[in-house]
Amino acid sequence: MYDYIVVGSGSGGSVIASRLTEDPNINVCLLEAGKPDNSILIHAPIGVAAILPRKFYNWGFQTAPQPHLNNRKGYQPRGKTIGGSSSINAMLYVRGHKSDYDDWAALGNTGWSFEDVLPYFKKAENNERGSDDLHGTGGPLNVADIRSAMPISDVFLDAAMQVQYPSNNDFNGLNQEGVGSYQVTQKNGERWSAAKGYLTPNLSRPNLHVITGAQATKLLFEGKKATGLTYMKDGKAHEISTRREIILCGGAFATPQLLLLSGVGPAAELAKQGIEIVHDLPGVGQNLQDHIDYVSAYKSSSRDTMGISLGGGIDLIKGIFQWRRDRSGIISTPMAERGAFLRTEPDLTRPDIQLHFVVGPLDDHARKTHLGHGFSCHVCVLRPKSRGYVGLESKDPLADPLIDPNFLSEPDDMDTLVKGVKMMQKILEAPAFDNYRGKPLYAVDMNSDTEIQNAIRSRADTVYHPVGTCKMGSDPLAVVNPELKVHGMDGLRIADASVMPTLIGGNTNAPTIMIAEKGADMIKADTA
Repeated sequence: MYDYIVVGSGSGGSVIASRLTEDPNINVCLLEAGKPDNSILIHAPIGVAAILPRKFYNWGFQTAPQPHLNNRKGYQPRGKTIGGSSSINAMLYVRGHKSDYDDWAALGNTGWSFEDVLPYFKKAENNERGSDDLHGTGGPLNVADIRSAMPISDVFLDAAMQVQYPSNNDFNGLNQEGVGSYQVTQKNGERWSAAKGYLTPNLSRPNLHVITGAQATKLLFEGKKATGLTYMKDGKAHEISTRREIILCGGAFATPQLLLLSGVGPAAELAKQGIEIVHDLPGVGQNLQDHIDYVSAYKSSSRDTMGISLGGGIDLIKGIFQWRRDRSGIISTPMAERGAFLRTEPDLTRPDIQLHFVVGPLDDHARKTHLGHGFSCHVCVLRPKSRGYVGLESKDPLADPLIDPNFLSEPDDMDTLVKGVKMMQKILEAPAFDNYRGKPLYAVDMNSDTEIQNAIRSRADTVYHPVGTCKMGSDPLAVVNPELKVHGMDGLRIADASVMPTLIGGNTNAPTIMIAEKGADMIKADTA
């Protein structure tokens, strides 16, 4: 019996568990389906390149076939370890555009405007650049400049200046638009996940009980009140109970899946699987939004880039010793070192595309490798109009969820992405790259919209920002209210990326941590 049960130790769960157990009179059980985060591949930033394409520390989900992507199944890496996806991501600290949160408030979510959420971004943050009106210091989440950027990254910045794109030294400052360097959730050249910031320092608290290798299988209810849950560990079923609340922090896929398995969701979906209906809540699993993303990659003869070669192997070995000595060098790279937020049309009020410049030749989520060196660049649509859903493949709680992002189902998303690809190519074909740019991995005629569209349908996929499947609001498809309580239920909240009513214009780790910081205060206020 616990005061609170938190399901999932990712960017939401680590924060909730840490903040609630600051009160020694409150005991919390935190369940994590994955293993402890003790691998060097997690803590050495470059390890993301090894984790991303494989299933260790990674759920490695596949989507349903995507009709607008030549019926390909997409790939959805998600963290399966303490820290969740914050333990396997590219560590980029991006909040999105301030208007994103004003949009949430305009939808009826009182208390979620940018002015309302900024204090929680600052509370979470320890920005090594210092504090000001927009940035915080002293928080658990360390935010740093990239320690040892690869030389090719500065070529990207030079190229962007040559084609007259504006520069920006702080994507989380007063203005998001421009080209610049990302800040990262690192400390002293190591990954600084939500777990490293919030959970690891507090594991000795007697009122915090963390169980790894424990996959939640069903929520338990008395009427409409959540009273506990069952979980599987080492092939055995276990049951725990709560005096107060269960807080779901499994993310945009696992949270709706657990609700559906437990009888909370659209009645037709539950009936189809033969699941007894506890509460007919039509929005569970609906409203899935994700950043559709296209990558251009080039080979290069320069060792200022990363790649597979004898020389590259020597550089990597030297880098390992350098990182072990002072936590600097190539091992500290997040791979995506530079980027941009740009407008595809001058009359837009905010950027609608984002670039991630990668210091190696990325192809198919690093699942395809190429001999030699190179570089690559992502471009994604920041506020896609397409909506998908998450459902059940079966009522087996250990089966993967059904994930259908429905990418490019709205033609405007394709139009924006085509414009974005052209803008990205202007940078990659600028004179600054002339001494570095070899053959493209995939040749595309940039003068032909049809050929660009065909390339997108052949290779575009997620850039790992699924949200929205248990959205906050008061409309018929809303799942939680502005206090993150599940509509029509007692003792049940959600504090993860699934509650975002609309996808923010940027990476989603920092906003999820903000949601959990605000959610923790709401929970504390209810028990004060």
